[in-house]
Amino acid sequence: MHTPTYLNTLAGQAVDSPTHFDSFNPATGEVIGRVPHSTPDQVAAAVGAAHAAQPAWAALPDAERQARLMAVADVLHEHAEALATWVTREQGKPLGGVGPDQVPGARFELHGCEAWTRVTASLPLPVDVVFEDDTRRDEMHRRPHGVIGAIAPWNWPLLIAIWQIIPSLRAGNTVVIKPSELTSIGTLEMVRLMAAALPPGVLNTVSGGGEVGGWLVEHPRVDKVMFTGSEATGIKIATAAARHLKPTTLELGGNDAAIVLPDANPRAIAMGLFWGAFLNMGQTCACAKRLYVPDSLHDAVVAELRALAQALPMGNGLQPGVALGPLQNRPQFDKVKRLVDSARAGGATIVCGGEPLPGPGLFYPVTLVTDIADGAPLVDEEQFGPVLPILRYRSVDEAVASANRLQVGLGASVWGTDTAAAHAVAQRLQAGTVWINQHGAIHPLVPFGGIKASGWGVEFGAEGLKAVTRGQVISLKK
Repeated sequence: MHTPTYLNTLAGQAVDSPTHFDSFNPATGEVIGRVPHSTPDQVAAAVGAAHAAQPAWAALPDAERQARLMAVADVLHEHAEALATWVTREQGKPLGGVGPDQVPGARFELHGCEAWTRVTASLPLPVDVVFEDDTRRDEMHRRPHGVIGAIAPWNWPLLIAIWQIIPSLRAGNTVVIKPSELTSIGTLEMVRLMAAALPPGVLNTVSGGGEVGGWLVEHPRVDKVMFTGSEATGIKIATAAARHLKPTTLELGGNDAAIVLPDANPRAIAMGLFWGAFLNMGQTCACAKRLYVPDSLHDAVVAELRALAQALPMGNGLQPGVALGPLQNRPQFDKVKRLVDSARAGGATIVCGGEPLPGPGLFYPVTLVTDIADGAPLVDEEQFGPVLPILRYRSVDEAVASANRLQVGLGASVWGTDTAAAHAVAQRLQAGTVWINQHGAIHPLVPFGGIKASGWGVEFGAEGLKAVTRGQVISLKK
């Protein structure tokens, strides 16, 4: 059977490459399409197209640029089901739904794509008068950087691409985006549809492995780089960008800690904890990856989470009723298996799960691990999968120290009935976002970003929009 090839978008045209690579369905192992491997010349051409289109795009009246992006949101709405199906086939998350009682899967991702586009398009970029007296007036204007080079990850391939693309375009930049080589097709198809609603060259794609991302970062006409992914790759990108004094926004790994306080109600928090840890099979930077529970509640919390883990069906996300899908790729699958095997060998208790499921897909069941301590690889390394180590603590001070001991700081959460007490604990945690009685609850108007080795810069809302601009002060002598 013929395997279709899905092309890049360059200056509004579909572009193939001399060589290709395959994209796989992680639930079945089947090849679902071929992806062009962009050449250095194609990367340069994409950047050149973005550079050429940028002045006219930035010169559009603000209201017109906003209207163009609202038209993009309409396109995303119209094609949401087809794009969600690509996400499920290529990334693995179930189709699910969008309501509060629905499994948060691929349809949820596409709902987020539309919502983030509409909210971001509606944001103002005002001129701020930062100082004025009888002698002078000083204004802060927000100017676009120029060309944004964006590198998207494989875990939320369409939604995170939107987080990079839409603020950049809203601010008057143009974009060249490279999707992950593991989940290219959905992003290429989404950009193809979006680009048809935009002037040629405003939004372009290149595809391939890390070397293609390297060519993009190094190109002298890329004015800022946005990257979401691993700490190791983030360091490489920051190093390359620094050679050219290019600003970057980096959203890297999390290994988020969640602390259950002694006054929490295990049954009331169980569902929030479960999806806080296992959204997208734990393949989310801001998932809870370490759970600290007081001795007095440990067994009750474990029992509630175990009941949920064993009640939710796992399988091919295109099938109705499936709540949990496969891991996206073999290296991630092997890492999860290694960390669980290491915990078992170290004397930890595997409460449920703990062994890969048979068959061609990359299915690893939801796994709860107890009798484990700080320092174990499963605790200290971000597993990025459907595994949650649950650690006992004796005092809240001890739990806070454990949460803060690692060199990551994306998100964290605190769970309890006394919200004032939880708020006090939240202020002691070293993370870019600390949620109370929820985990990973992002919003398009609320800034999001990490500290320490989890990266720098913020996305979303007015602060995220400013992050894809450069400030220019105009100072008038009266």
